[in-house]
Amino acid sequence: MNKTKELYRGKSKTIYETDTPDHFIMHYRDDATAFNALKHASLARKGLVNNHFNAFIMQQLQAAGIRNHFEQLLSEQESLVKRLDMIPVECVVRNVATGSLCRRLGIEEGLALEPPIFEFFYKDDSLNDPMINEYHVVTFGYASKEEIEAMKTLTFKVNQVLYPLFKRAGFILVDYKLEFGRCDGQLILGDEFTPDGCRLWDEESREKFDKDRFRQDLGDVIEAYEVVAKRLGIDLP
Repeated sequence: MNKTKELYRGKSKTIYETDTPDHFIMHYRDDATAFNALKHASLARKGLVNNHFNAFIMQQLQAAGIRNHFEQLLSEQESLVKRLDMIPVECVVRNVATGSLCRRLGIEEGLALEPPIFEFFYKDDSLNDPMINEYHVVTFGYASKEEIEAMKTLTFKVNQVLYPLFKRAGFILVDYKLEFGRCDGQLILGDEFTPDGCRLWDEESREKFDKDRFRQDLGDVIEAYEVVAKRLGIDLP
């Protein structure tokens, strides 16, 4: 499988077309960003760690019957993925109150949310990814009502798989975001699942082991990611 041309460069990943029409190559860069890329740094090993972390999580989800675009690792920082027609919506599940939820509603950080909260956000950096609802999704043609229900169902199914997985490793899966795309007439999970796109707290100490370490200048960002990987049993190069 060979790269042909760069298709898209995001904040921390680059997507390349390949010499087959049904696949992309996803390259995880060492870039770290926060606050809509107003804060930026290059962190050694970040691309490698996130590439292998995502591969592990996607394979766990596939084993649980959740289809996603991951095919295989190609190198330390690259993976082969299915080509998807992405829906410009982020699906967020919150198991514990923190971040923007607390700022918007004045909720105490650390409050366990029962049942978990589901939210939609429109994926547009220029608008700072605003929160939207199902009516926006349908009216503006981002997805159909049937696709909305499928996204909600799959996002909660991911929670049912990953919350206990992280708990067994001694972490609380506080919240996470997912993105979906269309492939052969079906909706499947795309993008990535790494500590860049979720929040993970140590179950005992409540220490943060995710991108908040970068956002809040806590230090040892990649070292924290590697701790999570080690506890999950991910074999990093």
